Amino acid sequence: NALSSGARVFMADFEDSCSPTWSNIVAGQQNLRDAVRKTIALETPEKSYRLSDETATLVVRPRAWHLEERHVLVDGRPISASLFDFGLACFHNAHALLDRGSGPYFYLPKLEGHLEARLWNDVFVLAEEELGLPHASIRATVLIETILAALEMHEILWELRERSTGLNAGRWDYIFSAIKKLGAVLPDRAQVTMTVPFMRAYTELLVATCHRRGAHAIGGMSAFIPSRRDSDVNATAIANVREDKLRESRAGFDGTWVAHPDLVPVATEVFGAVLDGRPNQLERMREEVAVTAAELCDFAVTGGEVTDAGVQANVSVGTRYLDAWLGGVGAAAIDNLMEDVATAEISRAQVWSWVRAGLVEAETVRAEIAAAPVSYAAKELFAEVALADEFVEFLTLPAYDRLP
Repeated sequence: NALSSGARVFMADFEDSCSPTWSNIVAGQQNLRDAVRKTIALETPEKSYRLSDETATLVVRPRAWHLEERHVLVDGRPISASLFDFGLACFHNAHALLDRGSGPYFYLPKLEGHLEARLWNDVFVLAEEELGLPHASIRATVLIETILAALEMHEILWELRERSTGLNAGRWDYIFSAIKKLGAVLPDRAQVTMTVPFMRAYTELLVATCHRRGAHAIGGMSAFIPSRRDSDVNATAIANVREDKLRESRAGFDGTWVAHPDLVPVATEVFGAVLDGRPNQLERMREEVAVTAAELCDFAVTGGEVTDAGVQANVSVGTRYLDAWLGGVGAAAIDNLMEDVATAEISRAQVWSWVRAGLVEAETVRAEIAAAPVSYAAKELFAEVALADEFVEFLTLPAYDRLP
C-alpha cells in the first residue's frame, strides 16, 4: 500500500520501526529485494496486494552505528548492524535499481557529528569500488535527530557532499538527545511540540543550512494515524497532519513524511499548494534566520509542567511499545499514533530526568509500571532504563539481548 500510495518516497526501515529479530531482518531484506524487482505481493483472506505501475522511490534506513547484528560474526565478533543492513541492501539491489533509473538511496539515523558522516561516506566509496557502481551513485539523506548533529549540519553536508540529498528534521529522538546529552528537564511530552522555542530554532536552522548548501530540507514524521472505522479519530488525524504540514511548508521545507498511506493525499495537497508546480523551495534561503547555539540549548517551555497524567502517559505508552517490540513488532499503533523506538526512548528518558530532578518519586513510577497491562519482560525493561542510577545510552542495547 505504501509503495503504491502516491507518495514520492517509501522508507524501508531496519531501524527504529523494526524489532531486529533475525527473522524480521532476513524477511526485510527479502522484501526489499522483491520490492526493487516489483515482484513483492501479499495474499490475505480478505484481499490480494500487488504493486501498481507507478511506485514510490525506495529509501533504506539501516540500523545506527551503536548497534550490532549478533547473528553474523566477523573475526569472531558481531558485525556492525549498520554495515550489515547497508551491505546486504546495496549488494543485492544497487545494480537493479540503477538499471531501473533509480539508485541505491539511504537514510542515515542517529549521527552525532561530521566524523560519523565521513565514515558513512568512506563506506559508500568502498561499496561503489567493490561493486563496480558509478561514482557517487549511492546517495544519502541524514536524519538530524540529535542535538549534537544540529550543531554540525554544515559539516555533515560537507562530508557527504557528493552523495547528500539533504537533511531530515527528527522529532522524538531529537528531544531524547537533549535530555541525554545536555540534561534537559522538559515538561510533559505532549507540551513539547515543534513550535516550542528550541525545536523551532533547530528546524529553522536546518532549512536555512540546507538551502544555503543546495540541499533539500525534509520535514518530520507526523505520527498521527487515521482510522477507517472511527470518523472522529480520522478527522482529528487529518486535521493534525494538515496543521503540521502547513507549518513545515510555510517554513521552507521541501518535503515531508507521514506515518500512514491514507495521509499521503493531505501532505501532497498542502505541499503542492505551496510549491505551485516547483520541485522544491531551494530558492527560499531563509536569510533572516540567525539561530545561536544558546537558542538551540535553551530548553525553557513557557507554561510547561510535569503532571501525573504525563507520568502515566510515558509509562503507559513506553511499556506498551516495549511489549510490542519484544514480541517482534517495531511499529505499533498506540492511542491513535504510530509509535517506534523513539517513543519509548523519550518516555523513559523523561521519567528518568524527572526522578533525578526530584519532580517525581521513583515509587510512583514503579506503581505505574506494575499497573501496566503488559508482559513482565516489558515492565522489567522499562524499569531498568527509566530508574537506573546512570543513564542508559540506548534502551535497544539491553533490549536486544532479550530478543530471540
